[in-house]
Amino acid sequence: MSLDSFQRYPLLFGPSPIHPLERLSEHLGGARIWAKREDCNSGLAFGGNKTRKLEYLVHDALSKGADTLVSIGGVQSNHTRQVAAAAARTGLKAVLVQESWVDWPDPVNDKVGNILLSRIMGADVRLVEAGFGIGFKDSWYQALDDVKNSGGTPYPIPAGASDHPLGGLGFANWAYEVQRQERELGVFFDTIIVAAGTGSTQAGMIAGFADQDRPRRVLGIDITATLAETRAQVEKIARSTAELIGVRRDLRDDEITVLDGWAGDLYGIPVDSTVDAIRLSGSLEGMILDPVYEGKSMAGLIDLIRNGLIPTDATVLYAHLGGQPALNAYSGIF
Repeated sequence: MSLDSFQRYPLLFGPSPIHPLERLSEHLGGARIWAKREDCNSGLAFGGNKTRKLEYLVHDALSKGADTLVSIGGVQSNHTRQVAAAAARTGLKAVLVQESWVDWPDPVNDKVGNILLSRIMGADVRLVEAGFGIGFKDSWYQALDDVKNSGGTPYPIPAGASDHPLGGLGFANWAYEVQRQERELGVFFDTIIVAAGTGSTQAGMIAGFADQDRPRRVLGIDITATLAETRAQVEKIARSTAELIGVRRDLRDDEITVLDGWAGDLYGIPVDSTVDAIRLSGSLEGMILDPVYEGKSMAGLIDLIRNGLIPTDATVLYAHLGGQPALNAYSGIF
């Protein structure tokens, strides 16, 4: 099969924009940096990387006769907010399990940002006490059973839309989209920087780029503080997605790179480098990052350029995955 064999329900404006970050590039004095803006990819509740994945999952849900999308994430999950938006757009219901993945002291943490938007969009939001983990949770299974017991037909969407047979397709398609935009722009991005969490964003990129014949690095920046688990997840999804879309060779181990050093000690807790990266991006480019994902991936990009691990002649594409609504729950930092 090929990627074109899989149908999508249209949720995006079209290709997400790519633009140069000229002032940030000049400030760092090395590689030329561009950004591809998944935060501007859709008109649905501020968009984001999960909206791209949900095009495939929503089509699958509708084709199977589901009436309720059931998903899970932390209290300030960007993913569950995008599930709520996709459900609203398609006339489906949404049940969202919001677990206490982040021990963050802000008293309005469960009232603002992403979770506020999900409530506005009519989702059934359920707060659950449970720690961070990207595996399958009892609370999620309970929500699926609740929908069935009430006569509904649930469609299960795991955390980040990642550990799902179709979870990598959205960013495999992103990789093809980048190749088309490179031809239009007359540029080649030899280095991609992306936050690595539940895994399918980076994994889809790796699978999508695997059939090309030009050297390109897709560098994941771990934001989970569980590096081995994150890399294993990226590898598993990348290999399964490559097989699904008919990649004609096996993926090499060196194509699956997840780097640590910027996550801090815990998922969802910003550290000094996170805040510095958010301020730098904002003050130089007017580009707003979040404290859970993009602040950490940008901190990685900054240090990799400063340390020479990304060479001065590189052309870097920073994948901005969205997530800015979560800033509302972290206002005390600023």
